Amino acid sequence: MAQLRLSGLTKSYGSVHALRGIDLEVEDGEFFVLFGPSAAGKTTTLRVIAGLEKPDGGTLTVDGHDLSGVPVKRRDMAMVFQSFALYPHLTTFQNLAYPLREMKLRRAEIDSRVRETAELLRITHTLDRRPASLSGGEQQRLAIGRAIIRRPRLFLFDEPLTNLDAKLRHDMRAEFKRLHREIGTTTLYATPDQLEALSIGERVAVIQHGRITQVDTPDRLYARPVDRHVASLIGDPPINLVRGTLKPSSAGAPAIELPFMELDGDRWREGLQALESGTELLVGIRPHDLALVDDGAGGVPATIEITEPQGDITILDLKAAGVPLRMVVAEATGARYTAGDSVHISLAGADTRLFLSDSGTMVA
Repeated sequence: MAQLRLSGLTKSYGSVHALRGIDLEVEDGEFFVLFGPSAAGKTTTLRVIAGLEKPDGGTLTVDGHDLSGVPVKRRDMAMVFQSFALYPHLTTFQNLAYPLREMKLRRAEIDSRVRETAELLRITHTLDRRPASLSGGEQQRLAIGRAIIRRPRLFLFDEPLTNLDAKLRHDMRAEFKRLHREIGTTTLYATPDQLEALSIGERVAVIQHGRITQVDTPDRLYARPVDRHVASLIGDPPINLVRGTLKPSSAGAPAIELPFMELDGDRWREGLQALESGTELLVGIRPHDLALVDDGAGGVPATIEITEPQGDITILDLKAAGVPLRMVVAEATGARYTAGDSVHISLAGADTRLFLSDSGTMVA
């Protein structure tokens, strides 16, 4: 296993700045996820770590040893790409054995490792078959097997589940967690899929435009996003961001005026006390924090625009005072409504966050 440190890594391709000072610390034996949209810098980061790209600046160390100038073959890392990169003319056994033959291991050792790896990945039944006859999940397991059979000190996974269907992605997420639990090798996994990031990462780094925005555990990324960008990426359905204005209430406590209601700001008093009255804010309201109320029980009037049944839940797309909102209700509740229905909603506010409108930084 290995401890990975990146400090101030930069990389440009002409006028395109792919990495703008990446700082990361991945602990020994950790399953660490690099999460962000396409072109955020995920693949470039992995390629620099693997030695496939040379950084323009910064340092990269493993277990305290600087890897600058160390060639790919001497870094003792294994990288799995989006494409499975299997040899189509070789059987599963031969694909697994290939890197071991390159290492010039004895035939008995090769046979032992191949069968041990195939059993671990549950592909023993495919050892005599070629990749074209394997399912997508079996091909992915074989690609992973080619990486782990070398027993490297660090795994790098670059969006390895992108080419699989939804069910296989779900199954393979569970496989990654099982494999890491059994093998324990330090792993850096890049993905644009928040479900993957949150379900398999012990810690997650959010990357955007070549910069790390926040590094934290999945639950803290959801509960305490540092800015509106992280808040928008974490959570499904995405958080509602509503423009509001800070003002003093009649009782002297802070209040936030939204287009459809006035929000008591007392729970965020500590974060708001340094702001001037009139400050423009973005109020982040999680869809799960909105609730339907009976017409006679108060609440904010709203109109349903679209209903999105999701099986056990339904997502309601609403408008309140012209502001689009999304909320989540139980499937049985959602089945009672159609587009155009008038409803009343309330805000529980348990996960509601405030961000500065101009910079997007979280206030409270």
